Formats: sequence, C-alpha cells, structure tokens
Amino acid sequence: MAKVVVLGSSGFDLTVRLPRLPRPGETLLGGQLHTGPGGKGANQAIAARRAGADVIFLTALGDDDFGRRVAENDRAEGLDLSFAKTVLREANQVALIFVGEDGRNLIGVAPGASGHLLPEDIDALPDSVFAPPGVLLASLEVPPATVLRGLERARRSGMTTVVNPAPACPFASDPDFLALVDILTPNEEEAAMLTGVPADGAAGARRAARILRESGVRDVIVTLGEAGCLIITAQGERIIAAPSVTVVDTVGAGDAFSGALAVALAEDRTLHDAAGWACAAGAIAVTKTGAQGALPTRDQIDRLTRHHERIPLVV
Repeated sequence: MAKVVVLGSSGFDLTVRLPRLPRPGETLLGGQLHTGPGGKGANQAIAARRAGADVIFLTALGDDDFGRRVAENDRAEGLDLSFAKTVLREANQVALIFVGEDGRNLIGVAPGASGHLLPEDIDALPDSVFAPPGVLLASLEVPPATVLRGLERARRSGMTTVVNPAPACPFASDPDFLALVDILTPNEEEAAMLTGVPADGAAGARRAARILRESGVRDVIVTLGEAGCLIITAQGERIIAAPSVTVVDTVGAGDAFSGALAVALAEDRTLHDAAGWACAAGAIAVTKTGAQGALPTRDQIDRLTRHHERIPLVV
C-alpha cells in the first residue's frame, strides 16, 4: 500500500449554512449548526486514507474535549497517530465556517494547539517516519518553520514533497522554502497572494504558476474549481478538466484534491494522471455538505474517473 505522511493541523469545525455569505458588519440568520472534526491537515490525511494509502499523521492536538473527539475520530478513520503531539493546557484548533447557498464559504480559524507543533517536534521523529518511497503532504495551518523542517527531512530521505499553501502566507513565497517543494498546489486566490499577480481564470493562473516555478518549485498545479486544474512543469503546460457535478458545498474540495493527489503520486502515477484522479476526488467532495463527511473513497474516485458519471446530489 502507498505511504503518505501528512504534516498539518487537526481541528474541529463549527459550520452554519446561510442564504449567502454576510457582508462586513452584517448579521444573517441561517440554518442549523453542523459540528465535527476538521482542519486542513486532518482533512487531507483522511482524504489520503480513504483514497487507499497508509497515512502517518504529524499533528498537534488540544488538551480539551475537542482534542479528544478529534483524536478518536482520526483513529477511527485509520490514521496512524503514533507521532501526534498533545499540547497540555491548550485548546484544540477550531474553525468557524459560513457556507452560502451557492456553495461558497468563509472560514476563520483559532489555531490553538496547531500553533504549538514546533520544528523540534519534527527533529525528534525517527528516520522511519520519512523513509522512502512515499509522499510528504503539508499545509500551512501549523507554523511554517515546522513545515520547513518537515520538508528538509523528507527531501533528504528521497520522499516526494507536496505543499498545499493554505492559508497562503509570505513565508510560502520564500525561494528557500519553495526550493524544497516538488509540487505546489495553490488555488487561484493563493497563487495570486503568493505572487502578487491576479490569477483569475486559466490565463492569470498560468502567469502566477510560471512565477512560482521560476522561484524554485519543480512543478505547480493551480486548482481552478469547476474548471479543473492547471499543471505547469519543465516539460510544458496542461489544463486537466474536472467532471461536471452539482455543487452543494465547496468546503473540503481542495483537501480532497490534495489527499488524492498525494496517494496517486505515492503509487508512482504520472503527474497528469494523478491530477486527473485528484480532480475527480475534489468534484465528488463538492456534492456533499461539510468537510470530512464529503471526502470520497477510492472506489468512488475510480468510478467517476472511469465513467465521467454525474454525481447525484447527496446532503
């Protein structure tokens, strides 16, 4: 079975569906509150596990009820938490999420324990965690210096490094950081924030991706929502189309993409094949509400990839 090591946050989500996203200073009445485990790291780890990989999850959990619930959930999903850190007297990460009827979302995060996952925690891990072959998948809801240390260890060991630069921050555009990244997977907004170049649509995304490659990244995949993704490598550029689906909730779509991409790469598929498979995973995720509950299984991804079938509305 493919090996994926995920370095990132493990959180708890509080989600409210609204008629639309609120404007600054506006209060909107919406539907029911939905709660459950989340966090970009955990979402991506579970996405990779459901897509068929053995997953080691490097994360930090809070010493509270949310942290205990998250840990129980992660273990039930089959994640290896042998090297997860529990931060004493610290709350778990929590995200407040608003989702409009069009599926768009606004998210605010209180990092809590995620901010206490430190470079020295990565230094203390045994070499077996980073033993190749396999993929290290990281996102940025934990301190960037910690992600940098993880990339350094993975690169020295010969693992493939994949970074989803979310949330985007100035550190993620540093050439020393980017030089350790084999594949960077920003969405359009993140690509724009990292480069200062508007990245709306394929043309803008192409300009931003070229800048990121020139800054040191080996390959760049810019996710384009319903339009699929743009791949730029030393060999050329290509748009991978996404299957057509009914969008219910975009929360977690990028995490489904990232997790499936890491699994496909760990299985030694080509980058184009891996990206197409990941697009199918992201497409399935937007047909359901929530983050982790919407993450697809390997069979679902394979079925959509093979038949390009339209996903039924599932709420």
